[in-house]
This record gives sequence, C-alpha cells and structure tokens, in this order.
Amino acid sequence: MSDRKELVIIGAGPGGYVAAFYAADLGMNVTLIDKEVNPGGVCLYRGCIPSKALLHVAKLLREAEEATNWGIDFGKPKIDLDKLRAYKESVVNKLTGGTGQLSKQRKINYIQGTANFIGSNSLIVEKIDGTTENIEFAKSILATGSIPSTIPGLPDSSKIWDSTDALNLELIPKKLLVIGGGYIGLELGSVYASLGSKVIVVEMTKGLLPGADRDMVRVLQRSLDNKFESILLNTKVSNITETKDGIKVEFEGSENSSEETFDRVLVSVGRRPVTDGLGLENTNVQISDRGFVLIDEKCQTNDPSIFAIGDIVGGAMLAHKASAEGKVAVDAILGKKVAFEPNAIPAVVFTDPELAWAGLTETEAKEKGIKVAVARFPWGASGRATTIDRNDGLTKLLIDPETERIVGMGLVGAGAGEMISEGVLAIEMAALAEDVALSIHPHPTLSETIMEASEVFFGHSTHLYRPKRK
Repeated sequence: MSDRKELVIIGAGPGGYVAAFYAADLGMNVTLIDKEVNPGGVCLYRGCIPSKALLHVAKLLREAEEATNWGIDFGKPKIDLDKLRAYKESVVNKLTGGTGQLSKQRKINYIQGTANFIGSNSLIVEKIDGTTENIEFAKSILATGSIPSTIPGLPDSSKIWDSTDALNLELIPKKLLVIGGGYIGLELGSVYASLGSKVIVVEMTKGLLPGADRDMVRVLQRSLDNKFESILLNTKVSNITETKDGIKVEFEGSENSSEETFDRVLVSVGRRPVTDGLGLENTNVQISDRGFVLIDEKCQTNDPSIFAIGDIVGGAMLAHKASAEGKVAVDAILGKKVAFEPNAIPAVVFTDPELAWAGLTETEAKEKGIKVAVARFPWGASGRATTIDRNDGLTKLLIDPETERIVGMGLVGAGAGEMISEGVLAIEMAALAEDVALSIHPHPTLSETIMEASEVFFGHSTHLYRPKRK
C-alpha cells in the first residue's frame, strides 16, 4: 500500500483537470487518473474541441458560397479529407499536449489508467502498462463524465455512428441520417451538410432543441432548412436494418410512414453518465434511478470522503459547468464556505447561426408562472449585422418587471456564443436593464444589439421604433 494521497481525482476532463490544476495552485498534493495520455477528457479528445474545429471549416465553406452575393466567386471547393482530418487532429494534439505540460508544471501525479474503489478512502488503479497500484486517499473527486446514449435494438454495424465516429471523418457519406434534433446532432449534421452530404434530421418531438425558446429556434431552423435535405419533426425511427445498399430506416410520423436508405446513420439522442464499473458499491456514494451521482450544494456525495462533479451529477451536461463545480469541490475540501448555486449557466449551440442563452428562458418562465418582460431586438435593425450580410439574428432580454433586473438573455445569430457572457455577467451581478442601456457599446458591433435590446425595454431604442406601452 502506497503513502496516503491528499486528493485523488478520477477523470481528467474539463471538470477533473480544472479541479486538479486549481487544487495544485492552492498547494494541495494532487493525483489525477485518466485513461488518456494527457488530460482533456471527451471534450478535448472527442467532443467540444474537434467538433468546433470542423464547424469552423463548415462556416468557412458557407461564407465562400455566400460570397457570390457580394461579387466574389471562389469556385467549387475541393475537399482533401485526409488533410482536413489531420488539421482536426492537430488541434486536439496541441491542446491535450498543453494540458499535459500544465499538469507537469504543477507537479501533479498523473496516472494513465482506470480506477476502481475498494473502500471510501482507497482504490486500485489498473495502469495502461498492465500493472496495478493501490492508493489510499483523504479526499477524492469523481469526474468520469458521460458517453453517448444508444437506441436499444440497433444492429451492430460500422455504418451506424455515434458522435465519436462522426468526428473521425472516415468518409463523407452521400446521404446521412441524423437521429435526434439536439445540439450535437445539429452541429455534426451542419458539418457534413457543408462537406457535401445530403442530411436528413429526424426528431420525435414537435421541435428542434427541446427546452430552447421557440422564437430563437425558428431563426436557426430557417437556416437549417436550406442546409439540410429535410427535417422530420414528430417522427420516430421504427426500424433499422443493414442491407447491401446501406442502412434502411423506417419512419413513423404523425401523418404517414415511410422508409429510406442511407449511407450512414448518426445516432445523437443524448449522453449518459459513466458510473458503472467504478466500485461505487464499495463506498457510501448513492446513485439516482437515472444513474446520476447524488451530491449536495458543495458537490459532496453521501460519502464524506468523495465528491462528484460534471456530467455524472446531472443538470447541464456542459464542460464549463463541470469546471465551475470542480473549483467548488476543491474549495469545499479545503474547508471554505462555498456552494454551487449559479444564477446563469450559459448554453451555446455552435451551428450557423449560433444559438445561446443564459439564466431564465421565456419557456421556463411560462412553465413556472414567473412574470417577465421580454425585450427583443431583431438584427435586421443592426448596422453591423447588415455589413456582414447576417440579418438573421435576434437578441432578447428577460427582465423582472418590478425590479427591472435582467434575469435572462437569449441570442441567435453569428457569434452568439461569444456574446452570451455579457448576459451571464449581467445576471450574476444583478444588473438592471438601465445599467446595460447606459453602458456604452462600440459601434458598429453585434454586441451593440444587447444595449439596444435593453433600450427596447424603455421604449427608446435608436434603431428600432417600438414605443413603450403605457
């Protein structure tokens, strides 16, 4: 049995490695365990980062095509798939190599392998080289993340992809079916549509991006209608079989049933937490009926020695949420009076246009009976949006009508993900609509639409005539 470790973190994704780096910066002795050669997790290796690299390429292809409207014709692009794949891998390698170097600089004990609890303060690590190591620890943070959900009964076929397979860029299918109208399916569908695939999206609910406000989703869907071959709503897949010609899919819709054959099928129906095979039954950690680890506001489980963060605890399954929880867990371990209770966790869909929101949504306000005033500024009235030929945007603020505090923000349009942070700051700082209206924004910019949206609330937006009702 080795010497007792002060803090052991299992999982080196954006939750685990951020917690490890933060704890090391605060003087703790940290051991970080993960299967990959460097910290990064799904986000850096098989998720956020490689998908955004490909979405950047997709955006470039779209802009090159749209340039014909401005008198510039680049001609039909030639796609070198091997070189594109190498570019994507170079981005991943650069960032994961960087986290590896940062881990060494902080003198973190990084172990490449998998961990299994044998008690509340002990675990065994199966290292990548085949050896094992027993570790005793004072505190542990569990940050094992999530994996793609599957559909029961699917045939075992290399032609049926999950998000990881799609990011491998094996080929550009002539015809691609995306099952699931959430953000992962729409982002990857957009990539392949830009690369030349005929993409069909099927979603069993009545709208794309369930949970997002419909006025913003409508803006995005108008764009996607032009990119995708079709979007089938209120439709489910009833049967999938592999044939010599590809994957035959049978659909059941609200109006009729049909079948089509595809070269590849991308299953994108969400993600599920990784909690199996960790030996949690040897601890006092409790799991919910849906497989999530139960924690309190300090990210502490029912076992006083073990904390948990990120996708495995549910809520917004987002990298930045996991990172924030990681810091809370470390502070709690150090005895600080902390709680994870943000007023705004931003969400971004990196399609084109991008869609982002933070704080209270209009949909949530209606469901909970919360009275809000909604101020909208359409980008058709934005000078900057007009100069870049992107009037297909909308900025909206949700405002408490009594206190005039900003309680929510939504954006859809080019670069929405880069602007939503202003909304997060406004919500967390309890800013008033007047505070935003009086904050001078640079002209001409897209961020200026946030200031003008707050002016809409008062009935005196310069570039939009919308008098306030008395």
